[in-house]
Amino acid sequence: MSTLITAQMVSDLRAKTGAGLLECKKALTEANGNLEEAITILRKKLGSKLDKLSSRATKEGLIESYIHVGSKVGVLIEVNCETDFVARNEGFRAFVKDLCLQIAAASPLYVTREEVPEAELAKEREIASSQLAGKPPAAVQKIIEGKLEKHYSTVCLIDQPFVKLPEKSVKELLGEQIAKIGENIQVRRFVRYQLGS
Repeated sequence: MSTLITAQMVSDLRAKTGAGLLECKKALTEANGNLEEAITILRKKLGSKLDKLSSRATKEGLIESYIHVGSKVGVLIEVNCETDFVARNEGFRAFVKDLCLQIAAASPLYVTREEVPEAELAKEREIASSQLAGKPPAAVQKIIEGKLEKHYSTVCLIDQPFVKLPEKSVKELLGEQIAKIGENIQVRRFVRYQLGS
């Protein structure tokens, strides 16, 4: 027995995932009307779609600025997309503004893990291993990897929990934005200024 899929159910799923109407209806049909299961189905399908989109060139985009109240912190960011149509989209602009707020609040140093210098990672490994004297080598390695993950979530914008929704990372929000818009989006670079530093 199949559940009747209503327009409201499709609309609710679309609002939560940013997927197309037809994709939402198919996912709800496959999930027999279960919203949570349909979200899981779409996340699996959109994951492969995001992989395909991530290889496409991003030559358009937006440069956004943000000056925090009191003028003691400022951010300048470049976020690229594929078309100027998306660059003018209000949803895209709001997302870029949110990234500025994230940088102002969380003070990341790099966009992605790949930008973190190996010397910095070696220093973090050395500090972590010096704190673990006497532990079994297998446990030491896992603990060091855990500490590196924590370091990444502190210094890399993409790995940080989003300040407005701490249960999601910036990477997850970027993925949702890519799925919603249907274009590759890349945070190219940013600069964070703080008075006196």
